[in-house]
Amino acid sequence: MKSLPLLKVSALALAVTLGWGIGVAVNAQTKTLVIYSGREEKLIGPLIEKAKKDLNQDIQVRYGDTAELAIALLEEGKNSRADLFFAQDAGALGTLEKKQVTLPIASKLLNKVDSRFRSAKGHWLGISGRARVIDYNTKLVKSGELPTSISQLTEPKWRGKVGWAPANGSFQSFVTAMRVLNGDEKTLQWLKAMKANGVKDYGKNAAIVEAVGRGEVHLGLVNNYYLYRFKKDNPNFPVAHHYTSKDAGSMINVAGVAITKTTDQKADVEALIDYLLKQSSQNYFAQETNEYPLVKGIPAPSKQIPISKLNPPNVNLTDLDDLPATLNLLQKAGVL
Repeated sequence: MKSLPLLKVSALALAVTLGWGIGVAVNAQTKTLVIYSGREEKLIGPLIEKAKKDLNQDIQVRYGDTAELAIALLEEGKNSRADLFFAQDAGALGTLEKKQVTLPIASKLLNKVDSRFRSAKGHWLGISGRARVIDYNTKLVKSGELPTSISQLTEPKWRGKVGWAPANGSFQSFVTAMRVLNGDEKTLQWLKAMKANGVKDYGKNAAIVEAVGRGEVHLGLVNNYYLYRFKKDNPNFPVAHHYTSKDAGSMINVAGVAITKTTDQKADVEALIDYLLKQSSQNYFAQETNEYPLVKGIPAPSKQIPISKLNPPNVNLTDLDDLPATLNLLQKAGVL
């Protein structure tokens, strides 16, 4: 039985599906390549526009929430118009792989990315990396006071001083990783302890970073790239990254792609994937979205420590596919 939130998501996805079907006309004869993108248009839109010109491809993009689009793909089945799924996290990619709605990707493309950031079965690969971090207010917290693990966030010294976004997909992947690493019971205990310790809810990661900056909370559980949007406008914005080691708080997830089984133009889709892995595209992610390039030899985003210096836990990203169980656990803890 699906959880209540998932049913809501499913209904929403169906509504979006029907509406989108009316709003976007796809002419198969012109070989339009259709992307279902859980990545926001403001993040990848410019790169997709460039790919259209450079590859001489007619590309249309349906933007939406990653989980909603994954559900839409499952509901549409063989009638789906999608050729490529561009997900915000590996869990959704793993779900589609296990549901057998994806095709294997050519090994010459897979091998461009470290094995940690692609499917062992070859049905998805990461395009950019996204690290979990604890952002902290540098005026309110000294570096020596920072927690060495996320388990310490339940201590009295952090009561009412931590922000999180339980409805956000990145946070839910983080909780799924915690379930994989520590089991459901310990994860449930941590969620309840955080709630009892007065953790503050926010809708999005950017709102958390903003709240940390103005001192509303001292720490925030977010991804690595949000801070630089604020630093761009205000170099003195009083927030910095802190990294834990080998726990879910230091997980590296990916934004990645999978080829849908419904495509009739796999060669064009793989040409687009190859384009996203080229140095110029990987530099785009480093410089424009502040995410980590996943092709070896391409520098990390400016002012961020290299991905090789991070200490993530040993988690198979394909195992982050069990979102329904994570949603149920968040409900059980009373935080969603």
